[in-house]
Amino acid sequence: MKQGKPAKSAKSGEPAKAAAAAKPGKPESHLAMVRRARRINRELAEIYPYAHPELDFRNPFELLVATVLSAQTTDLRVNQTTPALFAAYPTPEDMAAAVPEELEELIRPTGFFRAKAKSLIGLSASIRDNFGGEVPGRLADLVTLPGVGRKTANVVLGNAFGVPGITVDTHFGRLVRRWKWTDQEDPEKVEAEIAAIFPKSEWTMLSHRVVFHGRRICHARKPACGACPIAPLCPSYGEGETDPEKARKLLKYEMGGQPGQRLSPPPDYPGRPAPPLGAG
Repeated sequence: MKQGKPAKSAKSGEPAKAAAAAKPGKPESHLAMVRRARRINRELAEIYPYAHPELDFRNPFELLVATVLSAQTTDLRVNQTTPALFAAYPTPEDMAAAVPEELEELIRPTGFFRAKAKSLIGLSASIRDNFGGEVPGRLADLVTLPGVGRKTANVVLGNAFGVPGITVDTHFGRLVRRWKWTDQEDPEKVEAEIAAIFPKSEWTMLSHRVVFHGRRICHARKPACGACPIAPLCPSYGEGETDPEKARKLLKYEMGGQPGQRLSPPPDYPGRPAPPLGAG
């Protein structure tokens, strides 16, 4: 992991600032952008070899529910909420029969709990009635479920069924625009343009790597440019803190020596598990 080291140019070893300043003034061609994008993906694969979905789940139904709950809240809060939720409602049949007020109380920590409870009961009933009690493994079927859009469907397909998909959340959209891979704002248009840059086999892991980078280094308000290993490849270098020491203080999760978002992270995750709800 390239944690805590000043960003360097891969070829020359010069500081990222010098590399960024040396960029030519002429517009980047589409081919050059594609090559740069693919190189960024390769660099991210080295930085985050352990990149993974940051929602705890044991089966497709749990991942689907957790992803619906993750809207407008953190994965950490979802992970702290789902153990009690899945203990009470382990299957779609169980959740479809839930008393709305009781379900709402269990998911209250995730916010917007009434709307989310309605979606969870609705999607569970649809899975029970229309798909034999099994979460469907096709995009066209998943998006028919209440509260499930393309983003949620791609999360489930990529991580529970091994079907490649690009997950365009706020982190992903922010970074691909900063990197000038696209100027689109609409998630479906972003998905289509990024899909055209990378082979299908890369889509799911690309999504994880970009989101990991957005959460740990390339933050929305103050990106840690001076601690970013891919700074020489970034056309937006300098939007955030460029001083290496100050930038290192902005790093989050395992990059900043802090717990991650999962209570049960994968075995190769180098950071600390997150604490359960109410701990600490």
